[in-house]
Amino acid sequence: MKIGYIRVSRDKQATALQEDALRSEQCERVFTDKMSGKRFDRPEFLRMLDVARLGDIIVVWRLDRLGRSLKQLIETVTLLGERGIELRSLELRSLKENIDTTTPTGKLIFHIIGAMAEFKRDVISERTQAGLEAARARGRRGGRPKAIEKIEPRNLIRAKELYAAKKNTIQEIMQMTGFKSRNTFYKYVVNAER
Repeated sequence: MKIGYIRVSRDKQATALQEDALRSEQCERVFTDKMSGKRFDRPEFLRMLDVARLGDIIVVWRLDRLGRSLKQLIETVTLLGERGIELRSLELRSLKENIDTTTPTGKLIFHIIGAMAEFKRDVISERTQAGLEAARARGRRGGRPKAIEKIEPRNLIRAKELYAAKKNTIQEIMQMTGFKSRNTFYKYVVNAER
């Protein structure tokens, strides 16, 4: 039986590209996880391993769908090999070749591609960190601006005065002073003294 495995890191990411690729491979069952590949306890991944039997073929769109590190990929392939389960990756399709870990050449290609994927991920991480450090050195800080930065100081003072007067509802005070979030209002007006 051909078993497909799909993984994306977040719920908002689309799986359509992987689904199409596995459909063209005529996978009989497909398991999908929406979580980081760093975790080995992915529920659908574990279910797939429970379902797979001797002689089955696990098909993935790219090797990095199985795991984020070369060590993790090697452990997974070793586990599959010990159980007599074949692995095929579609990422070499453009070269008219699939990875088949049951052959020595397939194992070699698997290790090379796994190492390249890990290297690529490390380089991206390194560049990101260098960019963040350069921005910090220039006095910029990343992330979302605090909600209070969007509220004019006079509106914050007015909100505190209106709240202390206890003549208006919180919703009314928020509308009059430009607060968009009740959490922000409570943080900077109601609980400000604490």
